[in-house]
Amino acid sequence: MGPKAYKFAEFLAEAEATYWQVLPLGHTAPEYDDSPYSALSMLAGNPPLISLDKAARDGLLTRTPPRCQATDRADYEAAWRIKTRYLEAAFEERRNWRDFEEFAARNSWWLEPYGRYVALREAYGATWTRWPKELRGAHLPEKLGRRALFYQYVQYVFWSQWLDLKRHVNNLGIFIIGDLPIYPAHDSVDVWEGRRYFKLAPDGTPLYLSGVPPDYFSPTGQLWGTPVYDWDAMRQDRYAWWARRLRRLLEVFDYIRLDHFRGYAAYWEVPYGEETAVRGRWAPGPGEELFKAVEDNLPRLIAEDLGYITPDVVELRRRLGIPGMRVLQFAWDGNPANEHKPHNYERNLVAYTGTHDNNTVVGWWREEASPRARREALAYMGGCRREINWCFIRLLLSTAADVAIVPIQDVLGLGAEARINKPATPRGNWKWRLPSQPPPAHARRLRRLAKLYGR
Repeated sequence: MGPKAYKFAEFLAEAEATYWQVLPLGHTAPEYDDSPYSALSMLAGNPPLISLDKAARDGLLTRTPPRCQATDRADYEAAWRIKTRYLEAAFEERRNWRDFEEFAARNSWWLEPYGRYVALREAYGATWTRWPKELRGAHLPEKLGRRALFYQYVQYVFWSQWLDLKRHVNNLGIFIIGDLPIYPAHDSVDVWEGRRYFKLAPDGTPLYLSGVPPDYFSPTGQLWGTPVYDWDAMRQDRYAWWARRLRRLLEVFDYIRLDHFRGYAAYWEVPYGEETAVRGRWAPGPGEELFKAVEDNLPRLIAEDLGYITPDVVELRRRLGIPGMRVLQFAWDGNPANEHKPHNYERNLVAYTGTHDNNTVVGWWREEASPRARREALAYMGGCRREINWCFIRLLLSTAADVAIVPIQDVLGLGAEARINKPATPRGNWKWRLPSQPPPAHARRLRRLAKLYGR
C-alpha cells in the first residue's frame, strides 16, 4: 500500500479506467498457502501488505525502513518478519495513539475478537478446537492481552493506509471493487466467535465442508475445507452476522464481488472426512431472504455466478438486479448458445478475459486451449495477427457488458508463470506480484480501445 500502489493507480487513471478490482484483503496464513479465501478474519487486513515507507511518512517509525529488492513472487512470512519489528516499536512508543484509540472504539465489535484470536493462535497453534477452554473467552492473561492489543494496532495501521490509498484512487475517478468470500476459514475468528452460525460438532470440528462438485477445473470437484453456514441459525437472527460483515466491507470498498454467488441459492456440502468433493450434496441456501437484510446495498454488489449454474441461481440474481460475470476463456466450446460467448452478453454484466482462477490468456492459449478452441476463437474474432492477449482485450471491450475487467497479467501479455491460482491445488498459489510498473504505452493502448468502444 506504499508508493508503488499509488503509481499503479496513476497508471489506471492514464488508461481512463473506472474500476480497480482486488482480491480479498484478509489476514492470510502460511498454513493455507496465504490464500485470501482462507483468511484468519474476513474483516482484518493482511499485515504483510502494510507499507513501511508509508508508515515512515506518517510518523510511525523512528528508523528508516530497509530497501528490499522487487521480485515477482511474494514471500509473506519474510515480509512480516521485517515489518513486525518496526510496528512493534511504533506500538511500544504509542505512536498516533489517540487515532488508534478512536479507530479501536469504532471497530471494537470485530477488532477485539480478532486481536484475541491472533494472540491465542500465536501462543497455542492453528487449531482453536485444541486451545485450553479457559482461554477461549474474552479475558486473557496480561502478556496475551498485550499481544492482542498489538494486533489491533496493526489493523489501525493497515486500514489507515488502505483508506488513504482508496481516497487517492477515488480522487482519480476510479472505484475499487473488493471481494467477499462466501465462507470464512474454520481457522478464523469469524468461525471461532460465531460458532452457532455454522454446522459444527460440539467440539468445534465441522460436520460438513464446503466445495463444488466435479467441474471445468477438477474431475473430483473442489473441496475448500471451510465449514458451511447453518442458515437456520442465521435466519433466527435476521442474518445480522452476515449483514454486519458485508456493511463493514462496503465501508472500505466501493463495490463488492460476492464470491460463489450460486451458494446463496443452493450450496454443495461434503461430509467431514471425505478426501474429495465427489460425495457431496446440494443443500438449500437462504435465497432472496438474506439479501433483504442489506437491500439498500444491492446496487453495490456483483455476483460471481460461474460454474454449475441452475435456473434458480439465474432467477435470484435477476430478481436482485445485480450484475453477473462472464469469462471470455470459457466461450470456446463450439456452442453458439454458450453464455460466455460475447454475442450472448447482456448489459447488466461484468465481463473478464479471465479471473484469478484462470490461467492468463497467453498461458491458456499456449498450454490449455485445444486446437478446436483456438480455431473457434480465431474464427470468431476474424483472426488475430499477433498478441492474442490484446485480441481478447479488444473483443472483451467491444461487448455489450456494462463493465469489462482485464487482469493486469493479460495487459502485459504474461504467461502461465504469472497465474494467481490453480483451483484444486493446495500449494504454489497466490504468490505472483507485479515487480514493476506497467509501461505507459499499455495505458495509452487501453485508453484508445476504451474510447473506440464507448467505455
